[in-house]
Amino acid sequence: MFKSHLLLFILLSSLTGSLFAADISVSIDRNPVNLQESFQLTFTASYDPDGEPDFSPLDKDFEILNQSQQQSVQIINWEKTKSIQWILIVMAKHTGKLVIPAINFGNDSSQFAAIVVNDSSQVNNTNEDLFLQVEVSTTEPYIQQQVIYTLKLFRKVNIAQASLTEPELADALIEKLGEDTNYNTQFQGENYVVTKRKYAIFPQKSGIATITPLSLTAGVIIPGQRRSNSFFNQQRTRTKQVVSAAIKLDVQAKPENTGVDWLPAKQLALQEQWSDNSERVIVGQPITRTISLFADGATVGVLPELYQDNMPKNLKAYPDQPVLKEEAKEDGMVAFREEKIALIPGQAGSYTLPPIEIPWWNTQTQQMEVARIAAHTLTAIAASSSTAETQIAQSPPLMPTPELSTPVDIAPDNSQKSNKLWLGLAIFFACGWAVTVLYFLTKKSNEAKKESRVSSPENTQTIEKQLKKACTNNDPVQAKDALLKWGRDNFQQSSLTKIAEQGAPDFQQEILSLNAILYSDKAQTWQGAELWVAFQNHQSTDLDKSEKVDPLPPLFKI
Repeated sequence: MFKSHLLLFILLSSLTGSLFAADISVSIDRNPVNLQESFQLTFTASYDPDGEPDFSPLDKDFEILNQSQQQSVQIINWEKTKSIQWILIVMAKHTGKLVIPAINFGNDSSQFAAIVVNDSSQVNNTNEDLFLQVEVSTTEPYIQQQVIYTLKLFRKVNIAQASLTEPELADALIEKLGEDTNYNTQFQGENYVVTKRKYAIFPQKSGIATITPLSLTAGVIIPGQRRSNSFFNQQRTRTKQVVSAAIKLDVQAKPENTGVDWLPAKQLALQEQWSDNSERVIVGQPITRTISLFADGATVGVLPELYQDNMPKNLKAYPDQPVLKEEAKEDGMVAFREEKIALIPGQAGSYTLPPIEIPWWNTQTQQMEVARIAAHTLTAIAASSSTAETQIAQSPPLMPTPELSTPVDIAPDNSQKSNKLWLGLAIFFACGWAVTVLYFLTKKSNEAKKESRVSSPENTQTIEKQLKKACTNNDPVQAKDALLKWGRDNFQQSSLTKIAEQGAPDFQQEILSLNAILYSDKAQTWQGAELWVAFQNHQSTDLDKSEKVDPLPPLFKI
């Protein structure tokens, strides 16, 4: 008797639970579907389920791309009907007949469902509405050689919210080239819109390497789905994912007997320029040599140093900090390196600069080539002779002195002598008046120039204190800052090289030595005592020149 009552209680309990359990159905927007193509799963409940859904069982065969929830209430014949929906956008991970498992909503669960996933056909054999094509300029590049990777997106449908991955290759530098281009074309008899994108890939390790496939995820707009009476309704889309092919590269090691430096490029140009095109330079005066290297199809990382410490004896060289530039153009990378070297001859004579040779690998001809600057000879002349020649060449012509003469063969009378006397005096006073006016005008002009060139004494003293402190502490950076302030105040120059040109040879040499240490790649100690002594000598020389006054003698002595 007890067992029969217990069995009846269990039966009633289970029946009561089933009457109050939420009925959760599942629907699929289309069946079958293709691989790498999204579809919509909708879970619908007429009552509030026992708990929140757990969609983790879907992870085995599907990828959840988006998830949303909505609910609605309808009243028909005074009866309220409630509907709760969970909408999922998913994509199958593999082909076959796949099962949509039951999803638990607390103690409630949804129904089972099934879907057929077909393998998408090869792009070359069918006319897909959306697909990717990739290609490379070469599959057997040398190490550090530029490989142009071209991507083409073909589409004959409108897409929205597209997301494209970037190419990946282990041990490689990858740079995007230029802007995307769009054009129309025909493929297998169908019209397509093509978007083309290029990358430059520089493999840094030899061996077999694979460029990973690119993946495009986009919303394909479904035509005819927009409601004409609703302005705010957005067009419906279905998410589709397309994947490109993987590309294998057989990266070759650099050929043997190519030397230490390895520079693969499509084209290379090496050139030089001089601040003074003359072959003759002055002892103690700097002349600047600019060396430029241009490489098409390379990065700045492979460009070698252009200056070599192999200058002739008694010719000091002070290299400046190199200028490095890199640009990603539509057809590849372009790299540029420029170095400026200040050269100062220590004594008169001829100096032959050795040639500069840059070996490089021509990726178009697959051969080694050498870019070369021929040897260059400079002739240094003594500073004294050059200065004298310059002063002679620049000295103004002397003004002719008026001469008062009387022809010997004419015998003037007293009136003629008197007229000639007054005429001579008039000419003499006129010349004196002109010379006096010229003197005062010249003096005023020189004083104005001097006032405009020389900064205030207070500012000069402050800068000198800063320079002295920097030289005492052997701080090259503070010394550079002080010299730049001093050069701007006195010469309107903001470069150490230009400021050096304003001083004596010993002062020039110390400034250029400071400049070389500032931009040297090697760690060097700097002693500022010699710069401070040279600066003081320069200042005292300028002071002596300013105190020397050479006025014209008075016209009349009283």
